[in-house]
Amino acid sequence: MRTTTGWLATDPDDSAETLRRSVLERRDLRPDDLAIRVDFCGVCHSDLHALHARHAQHTRHDRGPALVPGHEFTGVVTATGSAVTRFAAGDPVAVGNIVDSCGTCAMCLAGQENFCHSGPTLTYSGSDRQDGSTTLGGYSREYVVRDAFAYALPPGLDPAGAAPLLCAGITVWEPLRALGVGPGSRVAVAGLGGLGHLAVKLAVALGATTSVISRSPDKADDARRLGAHGVVVSTDEAQMEQARDSFDVVIDTISAPHDLGPYLRLVALDGTLSLLGHLGPVDVNTMDLLVGRKKLSSAGSGGRPATAAMLEFCAEKGITADVEVLPSARVNEALDRLSRNDVRYRFVLDLSDLDDPSVPSS
Repeated sequence: MRTTTGWLATDPDDSAETLRRSVLERRDLRPDDLAIRVDFCGVCHSDLHALHARHAQHTRHDRGPALVPGHEFTGVVTATGSAVTRFAAGDPVAVGNIVDSCGTCAMCLAGQENFCHSGPTLTYSGSDRQDGSTTLGGYSREYVVRDAFAYALPPGLDPAGAAPLLCAGITVWEPLRALGVGPGSRVAVAGLGGLGHLAVKLAVALGATTSVISRSPDKADDARRLGAHGVVVSTDEAQMEQARDSFDVVIDTISAPHDLGPYLRLVALDGTLSLLGHLGPVDVNTMDLLVGRKKLSSAGSGGRPATAAMLEFCAEKGITADVEVLPSARVNEALDRLSRNDVRYRFVLDLSDLDDPSVPSS
């Protein structure tokens, strides 16, 4: 086994889960594996949810397996397995939230490994398809992954700003492409957070006339800085009525449960509301779909071809996430601030401080 260091969820001694520096084990390289020095890893709301879920398990005396979060990261190849031909030591790479799939089902054969019928192997808290071990994520100085699920990081993309593209970016890219967004499209993005700000950047770069839907006008300047052509304040009934039936695609990135009716009413004839933020149960009034033949869709993550295409597009257009980079020793601060939505728009951890033995360790 290989050893590295990273940030491991420990037994909580109060109401919050804490990550502490720990020694981690990685598998020895298989023939199709890469060893990657992780340089930058994004902090996703999914990480926060995973930590809260583990805390809930602990309070039920069911702690579960070890947890190292992190599923959107960039770094450099340090070693390759004997069968690897696509990468060599020194190559800059990126890894997202899927690190394996069955490779044989209809979805995998269609390049949609994110919808693998037997379930894709997740970057952390997944089950390795060969030995059954639990995957440990990218809040770590090294990660070992199948070369098929690593992506060349195009020249010119800042590795810190590119890290969130591997989760937040691909999550909004796939529905934008699937729904045919391009020149002449009218797109609205509801929620201007980690997902939403990238949806705005990508929709604008694809040529769409793009608006932001926000609960308050406070983010109007930021929305326009990101390239948005307009802002609709969702708490202003007059603005919402004026925007009725105006958008071919509404990308809904709001993470909390909410009434879909007001957003469906913004969708134009034969248009689509794509729900990406809140993925739990929803109530829909059929009349909000019926009037205008409107459609409700969703999406999650992305397959390998789409992820590679997104990275090339972002390199061509100069698109990265707006990030606040913190040394990884401040990971618990980042998680706390994320829980309070105190970030514009994505935290990214710089893992280089794990090379320093003076960084606090458990």
